[in-house]
Amino acid sequence: SLVGFRFLRTKLFGSLIPPFHSNFDEVNLRFYVRRNTDGDSRRGVVFIREVVPRRAIAWLARLSYGEKYSAHRMRHKVSRTDGSIEAAYEWQYKNQWCSLSAKASSAAAVPIEGSLEQFITEHYWGYSMLRNGGCLEYKVAHDPWRVWVSDVARFDGAAEGLYGADLAHVLNRPPDSAFIAEGSPVLVYRASRIG
Repeated sequence: SLVGFRFLRTKLFGSLIPPFHSNFDEVNLRFYVRRNTDGDSRRGVVFIREVVPRRAIAWLARLSYGEKYSAHRMRHKVSRTDGSIEAAYEWQYKNQWCSLSAKASSAAAVPIEGSLEQFITEHYWGYSMLRNGGCLEYKVAHDPWRVWVSDVARFDGAAEGLYGADLAHVLNRPPDSAFIAEGSPVLVYRASRIG
């Protein structure tokens, strides 16, 4: 999935981060996993590449969670009109703007149990690979999100430079599924190492 969203009033380990760094956009490319542990099935996400607008945010995220962040100029626009919602996130890569956008006219609703939208929005674990081997696992907590299923969605831009040729091929075709999520407060727990 290619996902764009806003961090608002961001804290790190319970403390507000410095001014001009607590509210920011992010666009990330990810895939989803399941990890079975002692009879518990954990639905999680692994990030391939994450884009944020400031170097300090990228550095801190790499240090805290081992994630693959890079900093690029970014901007976003979210608008609602009678019965519809539109969202767009843009980031600049080598003097070219890339964009992720969606428009929906359906009513927002909590995804149906077992649906693709539920699988994508309701995963409560994150995983990242460590350079010296092994993996970090961290818990994520949030209320279920209402979503608007999208009528129109697209990606435009130089995907190959950021994501490689194989993933660029996937990103440049029409999406299999697209939606806009309402979001909510999210709590990300401290990461721990797993084998």
